[in-house]
Amino acid sequence: MFLLDESEHKLNGLTLHTIKTDKFKTNTIVLRMKAPLQEEYVTQRALLPYVLQSETPSYPSTTSLRSYLDELYGAVLYVDLAKKGENHIITFFVEIANEIFLKDQTPLLDKAIALLQEIVLSPITENGAFKSAIVEKEKRSLKQRIQAVNDDKMRYSNLRLVEEMCKDEPYHLHVNGRIEDIDHITAQSLYEYYRKVIEEDEMDLYIIGNIEPEKVKEVVSSAFVFSNRNKRPFTETEAKQVVKVNEVIENQDVKQGKLNIGYRTNTTYSDPDYDALQVFNGIFGGFSHSKLFINVREKESLAYYAASRVESHKGLLMVMSGIDVSNYDRAVTIIKEQMQAMIDGDFTDEIMTQTKAVIRNQLLETIDTSRGIAEVLYHNVVSSKPRKLDDWISGIETVTKEEVVNVAKKIELDTIYFLTGLEGGR
Repeated sequence: MFLLDESEHKLNGLTLHTIKTDKFKTNTIVLRMKAPLQEEYVTQRALLPYVLQSETPSYPSTTSLRSYLDELYGAVLYVDLAKKGENHIITFFVEIANEIFLKDQTPLLDKAIALLQEIVLSPITENGAFKSAIVEKEKRSLKQRIQAVNDDKMRYSNLRLVEEMCKDEPYHLHVNGRIEDIDHITAQSLYEYYRKVIEEDEMDLYIIGNIEPEKVKEVVSSAFVFSNRNKRPFTETEAKQVVKVNEVIENQDVKQGKLNIGYRTNTTYSDPDYDALQVFNGIFGGFSHSKLFINVREKESLAYYAASRVESHKGLLMVMSGIDVSNYDRAVTIIKEQMQAMIDGDFTDEIMTQTKAVIRNQLLETIDTSRGIAEVLYHNVVSSKPRKLDDWISGIETVTKEEVVNVAKKIELDTIYFLTGLEGGR
């Protein structure tokens, strides 16, 4: 019922995924480049896509590149960075009008593929390196992005929870890298790292829209030629035994305390009980009808917000809440009580049904956009577990209460992080 017409082709060191659909009046190109999270490279990797998208040989300034996008009926180009498990993902995203809906039959998709090829494979260089002026400009922007996270205390507290919880694991690294690394990056060192990325990254290209897959395959095959590389073997997330719960109190000049709690779920996307974990999270803290929202925020009025989310590929559950600093002990107690209630099966069949319906609707909303389709399908690449959309839907529908309780029993409290005022809040 929800089948996506996806074809997959191995081409020149790249995997091409074509998704033919008449749902959109645009065509979307998503290039994902995957490598392990590594301290040595994390900051260069965070900088690289922004340098690449600044200008190209054909459009040697940001202004001329943006003008060209406007000429292509307002095409959209942007880059993004993400962590999925212990992988650091660079994404290039291009959305362009589908010429079949225009009087002008300019081959817009071909032009968009050619532009992306030039951005990724033909960057502007000087003396065998990137242009220093571009690198320095993007270094300043990267500092601002990192600082913006530090200034946003909700995001900052989640970042700090991960740093403390995963201290000895690659996952502690932030997607934007480390501010102290930035000044050491040069146009030459970044270019050398770029060569490594082109030689070694796992490349997946998604093209979504009312397209002719065989024609797209031909165009991509001639545009993108990477050296053949071996797919990195999938490594299961190692279960980390929690010996002692880590409690971290940090004092800053804040009026509202940020209480973030991290759990090890011991379940990831590739596990059979992943669907049960999704239902668990929906009942526990994922939605407005969840236990955290109702009991911590509504009934006890302890939190300005209280929610939880799952990191699917790392096996973490994060609770995020904003509280008055004086409510720390009570809030921690009540959050722990909600977890115990899940373990005890203290939730109704009605809540189970409601949660499944919300998860289903969320999934259908996600695949209502081309970017969402690429996001959903990319989970299969990261986890090395091919899964059709119908399997997601049916998997959620068939989760039982017993399975939710069993997945709850596997969850272990790891770290409690509290950002409080300078006067303390205990």
